Amino acid sequence: MADFTVRFFLSNIVISIITGILLTARHLLQKSLTSRTRYHLWFLLLGALAVPFLPLQPFRMTQILSWTGSRASVSPDGTVPGENAALATSGTPGWMNDFTVSVSSKMPSPVGLVLCALWFAGILAMVIWLIRSALRLRRIQKSALPLQSPAVQSVYRICMSEMRITRNIPVYTTVFLKSPVITGIFRPCIYLPTHLISDFHAEEMRYMLLHELQHYKHKDAFANVWMNAAQVFYWFNPFVWYALKEMRSDREIACDTAVLQMLHSGDYESYGNTLINYAEKISRTAFPFAAGLGGSMEQMKKRILNIAGYRPVSFRRKIKSLALFVCIALLLSGFLPALSTGAAVSDRHAFTESENQVSYVDYSGYFGENEGSFVLYDSTRGSWLIYNGEAALTRIPPASTYKIYIALHALESGAVTAEDSLLSWNGTRYPYDAWNADQTLESAMTNSVNWYFQTLDRQMGLESARSFLREIDYGNQTAEGDISSYWLDSSLKISPVEQVELLRKLHDGLLPVSPETADAVQNAIRLSVTENSTLYGKTGTESIDGKDASGWFIGYIENGSGTYYFAANIRQEDHATGTAATELTFRILADLGIWTPPVSHSGYYQPWMPAQ
Repeated sequence: MADFTVRFFLSNIVISIITGILLTARHLLQKSLTSRTRYHLWFLLLGALAVPFLPLQPFRMTQILSWTGSRASVSPDGTVPGENAALATSGTPGWMNDFTVSVSSKMPSPVGLVLCALWFAGILAMVIWLIRSALRLRRIQKSALPLQSPAVQSVYRICMSEMRITRNIPVYTTVFLKSPVITGIFRPCIYLPTHLISDFHAEEMRYMLLHELQHYKHKDAFANVWMNAAQVFYWFNPFVWYALKEMRSDREIACDTAVLQMLHSGDYESYGNTLINYAEKISRTAFPFAAGLGGSMEQMKKRILNIAGYRPVSFRRKIKSLALFVCIALLLSGFLPALSTGAAVSDRHAFTESENQVSYVDYSGYFGENEGSFVLYDSTRGSWLIYNGEAALTRIPPASTYKIYIALHALESGAVTAEDSLLSWNGTRYPYDAWNADQTLESAMTNSVNWYFQTLDRQMGLESARSFLREIDYGNQTAEGDISSYWLDSSLKISPVEQVELLRKLHDGLLPVSPETADAVQNAIRLSVTENSTLYGKTGTESIDGKDASGWFIGYIENGSGTYYFAANIRQEDHATGTAATELTFRILADLGIWTPPVSHSGYYQPWMPAQ
């Protein structure tokens, strides 16, 4: 939550820019925009204010599939998940070492904690203010009496008829209000101050009632809720407060204009005089939940000037005003990604199903109690097989699978070469014996030796790592914090679908590295060679606070039918390891008839058999 608060406060810079654009457009285009359009411009800001709290995830076909239960078959031969008895989980091969070390969960920054505390304190104060206003309004409503004046009732019925409103909207009188208001979303009611009844003038009362009914007609009660929410969550932003003040002013002007459109030209002056005559009495806004005729003296001045300069709006101006509104909305839409505080954009891969041949399958039987996803791409058919589409597109830390790309970076930058990749062990005792020795690229990849790849990263530097991430378009392309851990904690993230896409580029020579570099890394991740197939892959385990929370197995298989790229990820509170992801992947691939690991006479997987 603390990290969210920091991003939220930063997003307010963009919100302030949007507010400035709207204020500028509203001023420069005031002669081209209708009063109603000027008011509606502020709804663009209200929409932008909601964006930081939304995930901004596009609607996807996978959601429909999950609602309807529509799934592809589990396997082409109809077998049940895990049915292949030959794939005993006790037989994990020796070449598939999934060594990892635990990292500590990230603590919120002190700045984030302070901002979070201040923000919530302000929200609490605003909520208390709203509650007090609501209770005060409630007391007034309880003390109000139904309208008794036959003269006012007659004027009200005429106004309802003019507005073509058939719904019964009760009218009450109260001595505790200075300005007429309409309040209530589902049960709207109009409240008239008693002094307006005692000083009754039919024409002036008609104008006031028409104004209140315009608020009802344009559903301003819903806008009030939205505006109050904006004040609560953005209590600290003066630009938002000023914008909301201007929005209320524009709302009243829009309602004034709507009333003027109903009047004869000779009545314009009388309507303006009504505001002038009652300006002192009704110059205060009663409640944040109500819409009414009143407002500040500054707002009243603007409204009177608008009335004085009112001219009927031509059809051409309405069309022009609408076109300008659309243009401004399109301009502001470009700022929306920058408002996503939840990092929904950067933490989700933009994968367009319509551009790919995708089948969604139900592999929950393979995953059991684990959460996660499985992705398979058949290069011959150009088709995707995806289990749990939402998880398959969500970016998470890559753990040791990223060592493939550290190796690519190191070879391409010259930190090591394919012929000379030896790094000497510095004598530090590590938890795995295989790590306590000199390492080459092949041995370090096989044993997933963290210190080897961390040394390469330190030699190349964090800025060089960031540049390489951008060049190969790796996940969220984010390398923050310590050079030794950005791929172990929550900084760098990638989705299973992106893992597959990058492996395709590696295999097909489409990454910005030399063919020699690509070949050297592919040789380092080659796991098994049989008579008909070759398996390449890398495991990864994300261990946090001593618990294995995420396990990866990514790779591809070359056989007589083509090349199959896969990425499996499992997630659980504990015991979600790369080894478990590997065993799950082998069961799926075997049931699909794509890969069956060689098995010895004893029933265990054969170790890696080097190519001849």
